[in-house]
Amino acid sequence: MAAPELLSDEGYRADGRRPAELRKIRARMGVFAQADGSAYIEQGNTKALAVVYGPHEMRGSRSKALPDRALVNCQYSVATFGTSERRRRPRGDRQTGELALQLQQTFEAAILTQLHPRSQIDIYVQILQADGGNYCAGVNAATLAVMDAGIPMRDYVCACSAGLAEDTPLADLSSPEEAAGGPRLVLALLPASGQIALLQLSARLHQERLETVLEAAGQACRALHAVLDRVVRERLREVTALLGD
Repeated sequence: MAAPELLSDEGYRADGRRPAELRKIRARMGVFAQADGSAYIEQGNTKALAVVYGPHEMRGSRSKALPDRALVNCQYSVATFGTSERRRRPRGDRQTGELALQLQQTFEAAILTQLHPRSQIDIYVQILQADGGNYCAGVNAATLAVMDAGIPMRDYVCACSAGLAEDTPLADLSSPEEAAGGPRLVLALLPASGQIALLQLSARLHQERLETVLEAAGQACRALHAVLDRVVRERLREVTALLGD
C-alpha cells in the first residue's frame, strides 16, 4: 500500500480515524482469580491477555536471586489462532524471545524491584488476536495486571506505535498500516515523569521527522494513560465495594 493511500484527501485513515486518534480501547482487570494479577485489553481488533504471579520466592536455582532487588521474568507469546499466519511455535521462537526480553527491560524500568529483594515476579503476556500494535497492547495489559497484583510501580507504563503517511504522523498503527512498509516507531512511556522505558524504530528517519513521529507516539501514550487510569479506578471501586460487603 502506498503512503498516500493511508490517508484520504479529507484526512481520514482507512478505518475512519484521524491521524492522532487511538483505536477503541476496552480493558478489564482481575480476569483470573487464581493469579496474583491479571488483565485483558482490546485495542481495535488486537486483543491481549496478561497474567502476573509474585512477588514470590525464587523458583529453580536460588543462585539466580538478586540480593538487592526482585528478578522480573517475562514470557511473550502469540496464540496460534491469533494471526492469519500459521504459527507452529507460539512461544520459543527468536522473535517472541526478543519481545519477552524487551518486556522484561520495560518493566524493570517501572517496577520498584528494590522493595522485594531475592524474590521473583512473573509476567506472562499472550496476544490472542493480532491486528497491529501487538507488543504495545501486551505492555498495556501487563501494566494493568501488575497493578492488579498490587506490585508497586514508579508509574504506569503506556505503550503505543506511530508511523508516517508521507509527512503526516499516524498514532496507534493498525495491521494494514504496519504492512504498508513505512517507518514504525514503538514507544513505552512512563507518562508522569516522561521517562522512556522502550524506544524502537524499524527504519532510519531524519531527525526532524523522528521528532514528529516520537511526539505523536508520546501524545498517544498520554491519551492511553487516561484510559488505563480509568480502568484502574473502576477496579479499585469494585474491590472496595466487595471488601465493604
